[in-house]
Amino acid sequence: MSSQSVVQLSSEQAFALELLRSGENVFLTGGAGSGKSFLIRHYMREIDSDEMPVLASTGAAAVLLGGRTFHSFFGLGIMEGGSDATFARASKDKKLMGRLRKVEGIIIDEISMIPGQALMIAEALAQRARESNLPWGGMRLVCVGDFAQLPPVTQQGPRDWCFLNSVWEQSGFRNVLLSHNQRVQENLFLDVLSDVRNGLVSSRVREFLMEHLQTHDEDHPGTRLFPRKNQSEDFNLKKLGEIAEEEVVYDSIYFGSERHIEILTKSSPVPPKICLKLGCRVMFLQNDPQRRWVNGTRGLVSDMTEDKIIVRKDNGREVQVEKVSFALQDADGNVMASVIQFPLTLAYATTIHKSQGATLDDLWCDLSRLWEPGHAYVALSRLRDSKGLHLIGWNPRSIIVDPKVLNFYQQLTGSRTDLLTSPAQ
Repeated sequence: MSSQSVVQLSSEQAFALELLRSGENVFLTGGAGSGKSFLIRHYMREIDSDEMPVLASTGAAAVLLGGRTFHSFFGLGIMEGGSDATFARASKDKKLMGRLRKVEGIIIDEISMIPGQALMIAEALAQRARESNLPWGGMRLVCVGDFAQLPPVTQQGPRDWCFLNSVWEQSGFRNVLLSHNQRVQENLFLDVLSDVRNGLVSSRVREFLMEHLQTHDEDHPGTRLFPRKNQSEDFNLKKLGEIAEEEVVYDSIYFGSERHIEILTKSSPVPPKICLKLGCRVMFLQNDPQRRWVNGTRGLVSDMTEDKIIVRKDNGREVQVEKVSFALQDADGNVMASVIQFPLTLAYATTIHKSQGATLDDLWCDLSRLWEPGHAYVALSRLRDSKGLHLIGWNPRSIIVDPKVLNFYQQLTGSRTDLLTSPAQ
Protein backbone atom coordinates (compact mmCIF):
# COMPACT_ATOMS: atom_id res chain seq x y z
CA MET A 1 0.00 0.00 0.00
CA SER A 2 1.40 3.44 -0.89
CA SER A 3 2.26 6.00 1.77
CA GLN A 4 -0.35 8.29 0.22
CA SER A 5 -3.03 5.66 0.89
CA VAL A 6 -1.90 5.21 4.50
CA VAL A 7 -2.26 8.95 5.16
CA GLN A 8 -5.84 8.91 3.89
CA LEU A 9 -7.04 6.23 6.31
CA SER A 10 -8.04 7.04 9.87
CA SER A 11 -6.89 4.62 12.60
CA GLU A 12 -10.26 2.86 12.69
CA GLN A 13 -10.39 2.64 8.88
CA ALA A 14 -6.89 1.14 8.82
CA PHE A 15 -8.01 -1.38 11.45
CA ALA A 16 -11.12 -2.22 9.40
CA LEU A 17 -8.98 -2.66 6.27
CA GLU A 18 -6.84 -5.25 8.06
CA LEU A 19 -10.03 -7.12 8.98
CA LEU A 20 -11.19 -7.02 5.34
CA ARG A 21 -7.84 -8.51 4.32
CA SER A 22 -8.16 -11.29 6.91
CA GLY A 23 -10.38 -13.54 4.77
CA GLU A 24 -13.21 -13.55 7.36
CA ASN A 25 -16.87 -12.80 6.72
CA VAL A 26 -17.20 -9.10 7.57
CA PHE A 27 -20.09 -6.72 8.24
CA LEU A 28 -18.77 -3.15 7.82
CA THR A 29 -21.18 -0.59 9.23
CA GLY A 30 -21.30 2.92 10.66
CA GLY A 31 -23.29 6.11 10.35
CA ALA A 32 -23.37 8.51 7.41
CA GLY A 33 -19.99 10.08 6.65
CA SER A 34 -17.99 7.42 8.49
CA GLY A 35 -16.14 6.41 5.31
CA LYS A 36 -17.63 2.98 4.52
CA SER A 37 -17.70 3.55 0.76
CA PHE A 38 -14.25 5.12 0.75
CA LEU A 39 -12.83 2.13 2.61
CA ILE A 40 -14.47 -0.44 0.35
CA ARG A 41 -13.20 1.39 -2.77
CA HIS A 42 -9.73 1.30 -1.21
CA TYR A 43 -10.03 -2.45 -0.52
CA MET A 44 -11.37 -3.18 -4.01
CA ARG A 45 -8.17 -1.82 -5.55
CA GLU A 46 -6.32 -4.69 -3.86
CA ILE A 47 -8.54 -7.58 -4.97
CA ASP A 48 -9.56 -9.34 -8.18
CA SER A 49 -13.13 -8.31 -8.99
CA ASP A 50 -13.66 -11.60 -10.84
CA GLU A 51 -12.91 -13.54 -7.66
CA MET A 52 -14.69 -11.09 -5.32
CA PRO A 53 -17.34 -9.17 -7.29
CA VAL A 54 -19.23 -6.21 -5.85
CA LEU A 55 -23.00 -6.65 -5.83
CA ALA A 56 -25.33 -3.69 -5.46
CA SER A 57 -28.75 -3.76 -3.85
CA THR A 58 -30.44 -1.84 -6.69
CA GLY A 59 -29.97 -1.37 -10.42
CA ALA A 60 -29.19 2.34 -9.98
CA ALA A 61 -26.44 1.57 -7.46
CA ALA A 62 -25.05 -1.16 -9.74
CA VAL A 63 -24.71 1.27 -12.65
CA LEU A 64 -22.87 3.80 -10.46
CA LEU A 65 -20.64 1.12 -8.93
CA GLY A 66 -19.87 -0.48 -12.25
CA GLY A 67 -21.10 -3.75 -10.79
CA ARG A 68 -23.97 -6.20 -10.81
CA THR A 69 -27.09 -6.44 -8.71
CA PHE A 70 -27.41 -9.00 -5.94
CA HIS A 71 -30.65 -10.33 -7.45
CA SER A 72 -29.19 -10.84 -10.94
CA PHE A 73 -25.97 -12.44 -9.65
CA PHE A 74 -27.96 -15.05 -7.70
CA GLY A 75 -30.61 -15.48 -10.40
CA LEU A 76 -33.43 -14.41 -8.07
CA GLY A 77 -35.37 -12.27 -10.56
CA ILE A 78 -38.41 -10.78 -8.85
CA MET A 79 -38.71 -13.91 -6.65
CA GLU A 80 -42.00 -14.82 -8.31
CA GLY A 81 -43.86 -17.58 -6.49
CA GLY A 82 -41.96 -17.12 -3.22
CA SER A 83 -38.81 -18.65 -1.71
CA ASP A 84 -39.24 -22.29 -2.69
CA ALA A 85 -40.21 -21.57 -6.30
CA THR A 86 -37.33 -19.08 -6.68
CA PHE A 87 -34.81 -21.55 -5.26
CA ALA A 88 -36.10 -24.40 -7.44
CA ARG A 89 -35.91 -22.24 -10.56
CA ALA A 90 -32.44 -20.81 -9.85
CA SER A 91 -30.86 -24.10 -8.73
CA LYS A 92 -31.53 -25.56 -12.21
CA ASP A 93 -29.51 -22.75 -13.83
CA LYS A 94 -26.16 -24.38 -14.69
CA LYS A 95 -24.55 -21.06 -15.51
CA LEU A 96 -25.52 -19.69 -12.10
CA MET A 97 -24.24 -22.80 -10.30
CA GLY A 98 -20.92 -22.49 -12.17
CA ARG A 99 -20.67 -18.80 -11.27
CA LEU A 100 -21.21 -19.50 -7.57
CA ARG A 101 -18.57 -22.25 -7.60
CA LYS A 102 -16.01 -20.03 -9.31
CA VAL A 103 -15.95 -16.97 -7.02
CA GLU A 104 -13.99 -16.76 -3.80
CA GLY A 105 -16.64 -14.50 -2.28
CA ILE A 106 -18.84 -11.44 -2.78
CA ILE A 107 -19.10 -7.88 -1.50
CA ILE A 108 -22.67 -6.66 -0.98
CA ASP A 109 -23.04 -2.86 -0.99
CA GLU A 110 -25.98 -1.21 0.84
CA ILE A 111 -26.86 -4.51 2.52
CA SER A 112 -29.73 -2.79 4.38
CA MET A 113 -31.81 -2.81 1.18
CA ILE A 114 -31.52 -6.59 0.65
CA PRO A 115 -34.59 -8.38 2.09
CA GLY A 116 -33.93 -11.27 4.49
CA GLN A 117 -35.80 -13.69 2.21
CA ALA A 118 -33.46 -12.86 -0.70
CA LEU A 119 -30.39 -13.37 1.50
CA MET A 120 -31.73 -16.74 2.67
CA ILE A 121 -32.34 -18.04 -0.88
CA ALA A 122 -28.92 -16.77 -2.02
CA GLU A 123 -27.17 -18.67 0.77
CA ALA A 124 -29.06 -21.87 -0.02
CA LEU A 125 -28.05 -21.53 -3.69
CA ALA A 126 -24.39 -21.02 -2.74
CA GLN A 127 -24.51 -24.19 -0.60
CA ARG A 128 -26.13 -26.15 -3.43
CA ALA A 129 -23.63 -24.92 -6.04
CA ARG A 130 -20.59 -25.57 -3.86
CA GLU A 131 -21.97 -28.85 -2.46
CA SER A 132 -21.23 -27.77 1.08
CA ASN A 133 -23.31 -27.23 4.23
CA LEU A 134 -20.91 -24.55 5.46
CA PRO A 135 -22.42 -21.05 5.64
CA TRP A 136 -22.59 -19.79 2.05
CA GLY A 137 -21.02 -23.10 0.99
CA GLY A 138 -17.66 -21.74 2.19
CA MET A 139 -17.94 -18.63 0.02
CA ARG A 140 -16.70 -15.43 1.67
CA LEU A 141 -19.13 -12.60 2.40
CA VAL A 142 -18.40 -8.90 2.98
CA CYS A 143 -21.49 -6.80 3.68
CA VAL A 144 -21.41 -2.99 3.78
CA GLY A 145 -24.13 -0.62 4.87
CA ASP A 146 -26.11 1.13 7.57
CA PHE A 147 -29.51 -0.27 8.56
CA ALA A 148 -30.39 3.12 10.08
CA GLN A 149 -30.42 4.76 6.62
CA LEU A 150 -32.09 2.72 3.89
CA PRO A 151 -34.76 0.05 4.54
CA PRO A 152 -35.32 -3.02 2.35
CA VAL A 153 -37.98 -2.88 -0.33
CA THR A 154 -40.83 -4.85 1.24
CA GLN A 155 -44.06 -5.22 -0.71
CA GLN A 156 -46.35 -5.87 2.26
CA GLY A 157 -46.23 -6.76 5.94
CA PRO A 158 -43.35 -5.89 8.29
CA ARG A 159 -39.97 -4.85 6.85
CA ASP A 160 -37.91 -7.91 5.99
CA TRP A 161 -34.59 -6.77 7.50
CA CYS A 162 -31.91 -9.29 6.58
CA PHE A 163 -30.33 -9.20 10.05
CA LEU A 164 -33.54 -10.80 11.40
CA ASN A 165 -33.08 -13.85 9.15
CA SER A 166 -31.30 -16.85 10.68
CA VAL A 167 -28.79 -16.74 7.78
CA TRP A 168 -27.37 -13.50 9.19
CA GLU A 169 -26.26 -15.12 12.45
CA GLN A 170 -25.12 -18.30 10.71
CA SER A 171 -22.84 -16.24 8.45
CA GLY A 172 -20.55 -15.63 11.43
CA PHE A 173 -19.73 -12.01 10.65
CA ARG A 174 -16.85 -10.14 12.23
CA ASN A 175 -18.63 -6.86 12.83
CA VAL A 176 -16.74 -3.59 12.51
CA LEU A 177 -18.41 -0.26 13.31
CA LEU A 178 -16.82 2.91 11.95
CA SER A 179 -17.71 5.44 14.64
CA HIS A 180 -15.82 8.56 13.54
CA ASN A 181 -17.71 10.92 11.23
CA GLN A 182 -15.21 12.03 8.56
CA ARG A 183 -17.63 14.63 7.18
CA VAL A 184 -18.72 16.61 10.25
CA GLN A 185 -16.37 18.17 12.83
CA GLU A 186 -18.99 20.06 14.87
CA ASN A 187 -19.77 18.42 18.25
CA LEU A 188 -23.36 19.62 18.67
CA PHE A 189 -24.27 18.66 15.10
CA LEU A 190 -22.70 15.21 15.65
CA ASP A 191 -24.80 14.76 18.79
CA VAL A 192 -27.96 15.84 16.95
CA LEU A 193 -27.23 13.44 14.07
CA SER A 194 -26.69 10.63 16.57
CA ASP A 195 -30.05 11.34 18.23
CA VAL A 196 -31.88 11.53 14.87
CA ARG A 197 -30.22 8.26 13.75
CA ASN A 198 -31.62 6.64 16.90
CA GLY A 199 -35.07 8.19 16.42
CA LEU A 200 -34.70 10.42 19.48
CA VAL A 201 -36.48 13.77 19.38
CA SER A 202 -34.41 15.05 22.30
CA SER A 203 -34.45 18.62 23.62
CA ARG A 204 -31.20 19.35 21.75
CA VAL A 205 -32.72 17.99 18.51
CA ARG A 206 -35.80 20.19 18.98
CA GLU A 207 -33.74 23.30 19.76
CA PHE A 208 -31.35 22.62 16.88
CA LEU A 209 -34.11 22.11 14.30
CA MET A 210 -36.09 25.12 15.54
CA GLU A 211 -32.97 27.30 15.21
CA HIS A 212 -32.65 26.31 11.54
CA LEU A 213 -36.29 26.98 10.56
CA GLN A 214 -36.58 29.61 7.82
CA THR A 215 -38.99 30.88 5.21
CA HIS A 216 -38.04 29.32 1.87
CA ASP A 217 -35.79 31.63 -0.16
CA GLU A 218 -36.13 30.19 -3.68
CA ASP A 219 -33.18 32.27 -4.91
CA HIS A 220 -30.74 30.80 -2.41
CA PRO A 221 -28.22 28.54 -4.19
CA GLY A 222 -28.43 25.61 -1.72
CA THR A 223 -29.70 22.22 -2.95
CA ARG A 224 -33.30 21.33 -2.12
CA LEU A 225 -33.94 17.79 -0.87
CA PHE A 226 -37.47 16.53 -1.52
CA PRO A 227 -38.97 13.21 -0.48
CA ARG A 228 -40.56 12.67 -3.91
CA LYS A 229 -39.00 12.60 -7.40
CA ASN A 230 -41.61 14.78 -9.14
CA GLN A 231 -41.06 17.56 -6.56
CA SER A 232 -37.34 17.75 -7.32
CA GLU A 233 -37.83 17.57 -11.10
CA ASP A 234 -40.42 20.37 -11.06
CA PHE A 235 -38.19 22.65 -8.96
CA ASN A 236 -35.15 22.03 -11.19
CA LEU A 237 -37.08 22.91 -14.36
CA LYS A 238 -38.60 25.99 -12.71
CA LYS A 239 -35.16 27.34 -11.73
CA LEU A 240 -33.67 26.55 -15.16
CA GLY A 241 -36.54 28.44 -16.79
CA GLU A 242 -35.65 31.58 -14.82
CA ILE A 243 -32.23 31.87 -16.51
CA ALA A 244 -32.30 34.15 -19.57
CA GLU A 245 -29.87 32.09 -21.63
CA GLU A 246 -30.30 29.65 -24.51
CA GLU A 247 -31.06 26.10 -23.44
CA VAL A 248 -28.60 23.44 -24.63
CA VAL A 249 -29.83 19.85 -24.79
CA TYR A 250 -27.40 16.91 -24.50
CA ASP A 251 -28.96 13.61 -25.56
CA SER A 252 -27.70 10.48 -23.83
CA ILE A 253 -26.19 7.97 -26.28
CA TYR A 254 -27.18 4.37 -25.65
CA PHE A 255 -25.57 1.11 -26.80
CA GLY A 256 -27.01 -2.39 -26.42
CA SER A 257 -30.17 -4.34 -27.13
CA GLU A 258 -33.53 -2.59 -26.87
CA ARG A 259 -34.49 -4.64 -23.81
CA HIS A 260 -31.28 -3.90 -21.93
CA ILE A 261 -31.36 -0.21 -22.87
CA GLU A 262 -34.87 -0.03 -21.41
CA ILE A 263 -33.59 -1.51 -18.12
CA LEU A 264 -30.58 0.83 -18.12
CA THR A 265 -32.78 3.87 -18.75
CA LYS A 266 -34.72 3.09 -15.56
CA SER A 267 -31.62 2.59 -13.39
CA SER A 268 -29.11 5.02 -14.90
CA PRO A 269 -28.13 8.05 -12.82
CA VAL A 270 -28.41 10.17 -16.00
CA PRO A 271 -31.74 10.82 -17.79
CA PRO A 272 -32.27 10.34 -21.58
CA LYS A 273 -31.38 14.04 -22.02
CA ILE A 274 -29.81 16.79 -19.94
CA CYS A 275 -30.99 20.38 -20.41
CA LEU A 276 -28.50 23.06 -19.33
CA LYS A 277 -27.93 26.80 -19.65
CA LEU A 278 -24.89 29.00 -19.08
CA GLY A 279 -24.86 29.92 -15.40
CA CYS A 280 -27.10 27.07 -14.28
CA ARG A 281 -26.24 25.14 -11.11
CA VAL A 282 -25.14 21.53 -11.57
CA MET A 283 -24.12 18.65 -9.33
CA PHE A 284 -21.70 15.83 -10.13
CA LEU A 285 -23.14 12.31 -10.06
CA GLN A 286 -19.99 10.28 -9.50
CA ASN A 287 -16.54 10.31 -7.93
CA ASP A 288 -13.93 11.43 -10.43
CA PRO A 289 -10.98 8.99 -10.74
CA GLN A 290 -8.69 12.06 -10.94
CA ARG A 291 -10.34 13.44 -7.76
CA ARG A 292 -11.36 16.75 -9.32
CA TRP A 293 -14.86 16.25 -7.89
CA VAL A 294 -16.88 13.79 -5.82
CA ASN A 295 -20.50 12.68 -5.91
CA GLY A 296 -22.39 15.77 -4.70
CA THR A 297 -19.83 18.46 -5.75
CA ARG A 298 -21.73 21.48 -7.08
CA GLY A 299 -20.93 24.44 -9.27
CA LEU A 300 -22.01 26.71 -12.12
CA VAL A 301 -21.77 25.96 -15.85
CA SER A 302 -19.39 28.58 -17.29
CA ASP A 303 -18.93 27.20 -20.82
CA MET A 304 -20.40 24.48 -23.03
CA THR A 305 -19.43 22.79 -26.29
CA GLU A 306 -20.67 19.61 -27.89
CA ASP A 307 -18.12 17.38 -26.17
CA LYS A 308 -17.11 19.25 -23.02
CA ILE A 309 -18.59 21.39 -20.27
CA ILE A 310 -16.64 23.76 -18.03
CA VAL A 311 -17.94 23.90 -14.46
CA ARG A 312 -16.78 26.45 -11.91
CA LYS A 313 -16.99 24.52 -8.65
CA ASP A 314 -18.32 26.31 -5.59
CA ASN A 315 -14.78 26.60 -4.24
CA GLY A 316 -13.86 28.65 -7.34
CA ARG A 317 -11.79 26.16 -9.33
CA GLU A 318 -12.88 25.53 -12.92
CA VAL A 319 -12.84 21.95 -14.18
CA GLN A 320 -13.37 20.51 -17.65
CA VAL A 321 -15.95 17.74 -17.75
CA GLU A 322 -16.07 15.13 -20.50
CA LYS A 323 -18.74 12.53 -21.14
CA VAL A 324 -18.39 9.22 -19.33
CA SER A 325 -19.92 5.79 -19.78
CA PHE A 326 -22.37 4.22 -17.32
CA ALA A 327 -22.87 0.49 -17.93
CA LEU A 328 -25.41 -2.20 -17.12
CA GLN A 329 -23.82 -5.60 -16.51
CA ASP A 330 -25.39 -9.02 -16.62
CA ALA A 331 -24.95 -11.61 -13.86
CA ASP A 332 -21.58 -12.70 -15.29
CA GLY A 333 -20.21 -9.15 -15.46
CA ASN A 334 -20.64 -8.68 -19.21
CA VAL A 335 -21.76 -5.20 -20.33
CA MET A 336 -25.27 -5.56 -21.76
CA ALA A 337 -25.99 -1.87 -22.32
CA SER A 338 -24.19 1.41 -21.75
CA VAL A 339 -24.99 5.10 -21.86
CA ILE A 340 -22.60 7.96 -22.59
CA GLN A 341 -23.38 11.29 -20.99
CA PHE A 342 -21.89 14.05 -18.84
CA PRO A 343 -21.92 12.98 -15.14
CA LEU A 344 -23.99 16.05 -14.26
CA THR A 345 -27.51 16.90 -13.21
CA LEU A 346 -29.26 20.15 -12.31
CA ALA A 347 -28.41 20.91 -8.68
CA TYR A 348 -31.33 23.02 -7.53
CA ALA A 349 -33.07 19.95 -6.13
CA THR A 350 -32.80 16.19 -5.73
CA THR A 351 -34.57 13.51 -3.72
CA ILE A 352 -33.46 12.48 -0.24
CA HIS A 353 -32.96 8.95 -1.55
CA LYS A 354 -30.78 10.07 -4.47
CA SER A 355 -28.70 12.28 -2.19
CA GLN A 356 -27.44 9.14 -0.44
CA GLY A 357 -23.64 9.17 -0.59
CA ALA A 358 -23.43 12.86 -1.53
CA THR A 359 -21.80 15.56 0.59
CA LEU A 360 -23.41 19.01 0.54
CA ASP A 361 -22.39 22.40 1.93
CA ASP A 362 -25.88 23.93 1.79
CA LEU A 363 -29.31 22.35 1.73
CA TRP A 364 -32.95 23.31 2.05
CA CYS A 365 -35.28 20.61 3.28
CA ASP A 366 -38.82 20.14 4.56
CA LEU A 367 -38.92 17.45 7.23
CA SER A 368 -42.66 17.83 7.85
CA ARG A 369 -44.12 14.78 6.13
CA LEU A 370 -41.58 11.96 5.87
CA TRP A 371 -42.68 8.35 6.13
CA GLU A 372 -39.56 6.17 5.75
CA PRO A 373 -37.32 5.13 8.63
CA GLY A 374 -33.97 6.88 8.24
CA HIS A 375 -35.29 9.49 5.77
CA ALA A 376 -34.67 12.47 8.09
CA TYR A 377 -31.26 11.12 9.10
CA VAL A 378 -30.14 10.67 5.47
CA ALA A 379 -31.22 14.26 4.67
CA LEU A 380 -29.50 15.94 7.63
CA SER A 381 -26.34 13.84 7.41
CA ARG A 382 -25.52 15.06 3.88
CA LEU A 383 -24.12 18.26 5.38
CA ARG A 384 -20.54 19.02 6.36
CA ASP A 385 -21.58 21.89 8.63
CA SER A 386 -24.84 22.78 10.34
CA LYS A 387 -24.49 26.39 9.10
CA GLY A 388 -25.57 25.04 5.70
CA LEU A 389 -28.92 23.73 7.00
CA HIS A 390 -32.07 25.63 6.03
CA LEU A 391 -35.26 23.95 7.28
CA ILE A 392 -38.57 24.89 5.68
CA GLY A 393 -40.45 22.79 8.22
CA TRP A 394 -40.13 19.77 10.49
CA ASN A 395 -42.31 17.42 12.49
CA PRO A 396 -41.26 15.02 15.29
CA ARG A 397 -43.24 12.28 13.49
CA SER A 398 -40.79 12.49 10.55
CA ILE A 399 -37.87 11.36 12.72
CA ILE A 400 -38.38 7.63 12.47
CA VAL A 401 -36.24 4.61 13.23
CA ASP A 402 -37.44 1.01 13.10
CA PRO A 403 -37.25 -0.35 16.70
CA LYS A 404 -35.76 -3.59 15.30
CA VAL A 405 -32.85 -1.61 13.82
CA LEU A 406 -32.34 0.20 17.11
CA ASN A 407 -32.29 -3.13 18.95
CA PHE A 408 -29.87 -4.63 16.41
CA TYR A 409 -27.32 -1.84 16.91
CA GLN A 410 -27.78 -1.82 20.68
CA GLN A 411 -26.97 -5.54 20.73
CA LEU A 412 -24.04 -5.00 18.37
CA THR A 413 -22.44 -2.25 20.47
CA GLY A 414 -23.41 -3.92 23.74
CA SER A 415 -21.51 -7.14 22.98
CA ARG A 416 -17.79 -6.44 23.09
CA THR A 417 -17.03 -9.96 21.85
CA ASP A 418 -19.15 -9.39 18.76
CA LEU A 419 -18.03 -5.90 17.79
CA LEU A 420 -14.54 -5.12 16.64
CA THR A 421 -13.36 -1.56 17.08
CA SER A 422 -9.99 0.00 16.58
CA PRO A 423 -7.68 -0.24 19.60
CA ALA A 424 -7.32 3.52 19.29
CA GLN A 425 -11.03 4.07 19.90
